[in-house]
Amino acid sequence: MRVTVHLPGQLRAEADGAAHVPLEVAGGTALAGVLDALVARHPGLDRRIRDEQGRLRRYVNVFVDEDECRTVGGLSAPVRDGADVRVLPSVAGG
Repeated sequence: MRVTVHLPGQLRAEADGAAHVPLEVAGGTALAGVLDALVARHPGLDRRIRDEQGRLRRYVNVFVDEDECRTVGGLSAPVRDGADVRVLPSVAGG
């Protein structure tokens, strides 16, 4: 199945400047599998998205289509064919 991962400007240097990374992944893949495919192509992204235990970094938000992944299963969130996965850093201010 085909999935497109959208990256913010802060992460594009780790992906050779790409704003969008199209991936072919196995059908029935969860978000963890999509991220595995992404970092197989662009290894520098792994440390920016996941921590040493393989969990999403707390300041990184990942959306699968319109759903923030933490509300639909975290790394186990289902990803459909043709899905858009968006990686976004948290924004804080005061």
